[in-house]
Amino acid sequence: MFKKLCTALALGLGLSGAYAQDINFGIISTEATQNLKADWQPLLDDMAKQTGLKIRAFFAPDYAGIIEGMRFNKVQVAWYGNKSAMEAVDRANGEVFAQSVDFQGNQGYWSHVVVHVDSPIASIDDVLKCDKSIDFGIGDPNSTSGFLVPTTYIFAAKNVDPKECFKTVRNASHEANAMAVANKQVAAATNNSENLRRLEVTAPEAHKKLKVVWTSPLIPSDPLVWRKDLDPALKSKLYTFIMTYGRLGTSEEIAAARKVLAGLQWAPFRPSSDAQLYPIRQLELNKQILKIKSDAKLGDAEKATQLTSLQKEVEKINTLAEKVPSM
Repeated sequence: MFKKLCTALALGLGLSGAYAQDINFGIISTEATQNLKADWQPLLDDMAKQTGLKIRAFFAPDYAGIIEGMRFNKVQVAWYGNKSAMEAVDRANGEVFAQSVDFQGNQGYWSHVVVHVDSPIASIDDVLKCDKSIDFGIGDPNSTSGFLVPTTYIFAAKNVDPKECFKTVRNASHEANAMAVANKQVAAATNNSENLRRLEVTAPEAHKKLKVVWTSPLIPSDPLVWRKDLDPALKSKLYTFIMTYGRLGTSEEIAAARKVLAGLQWAPFRPSSDAQLYPIRQLELNKQILKIKSDAKLGDAEKATQLTSLQKEVEKINTLAEKVPSM
């Protein structure tokens, strides 16, 4: 079935016509821009060559910069994590159209908390002793694995306020947090399985200094998002490229494309939609519920009102999620 889809899409590469509009492709700041550019530029170059479009990489110092770029149409297509994709869908006229696939075949990735390999910290309970002695590194507020997942599964679930628990709490990229732990600038920090795997290649000595003390449940793989109002002909060209890349062509072309994807730690993409974000919406709502339940400043009546409203949202999302066919 999927092979037939790819074959049909390949016909889209024959679309004619010139497009004055350039495509700015947003790339979230999971690590240093020069590293991201080195890994992404080969894919963007192939995208430009095969679609005939002008594709420009768009970087920003934080995730919000890419979301706002899409909101004001300075970014037309972007790679996001699920949390930032949710923000783009809700606030920036975004729409999920594809999903990355882990080159090892995993259906997603994992959030981690890491400490220095020499640290006496051996578990998440040691991290949460909350005596204000630990400097903690957390991710960008719009990061799924660096912020939303650990905030939900660790802090909200255990009714812990990080600012009251740690000596300092610092927001940074995955790479910056990992290096801060390796260099003993913070005692513990969030990260994820994909970035730790990248560090084995980009900073092997630093990687050897890291120890994982907490692992989350599986997180859905990252989506690609475009603006809903993007010209349908442009969408067709981009979708055709994404869905056939590393699947169709000569054996040499397929091998070259898969090598480019391997640099991003991916296999060929698969189709997706905004439904991919339902688990993330469930996480966000559950985090809010836990926060309200533990808020001593709220009276019982106010808590009940807010919780009833949130529970209705949870039920709505759960109903929608149940209707999504398994991939």
